[in-house]
Amino acid sequence: MLIPGNVQIHFAVQPVSLLKSIDGLCAEIQARFGEDPMTGHLFVFVNKTATGLKCLYWDHGGFVLTYKRLERGRFVVPVVRG
Repeated sequence: MLIPGNVQIHFAVQPVSLLKSIDGLCAEIQARFGEDPMTGHLFVFVNKTATGLKCLYWDHGGFVLTYKRLERGRFVVPVVRG
């Protein structure tokens, strides 16, 4: 997946259920970030155990959804202060 250099990356630091599909993640984007999911930005979500990650991106008239599940270990979620 090639993403242009001018794309902003939004990372949801609070966990989300990865059972959500594109429509559910679009609702999360609007609620958490106040953004339009079709802006062309990349939105990243992680589950409660930090073993699963979904990325949602609008590209040329359609959504791209990428899912990664770790068999061992956990993703490192950024810490937000304040």
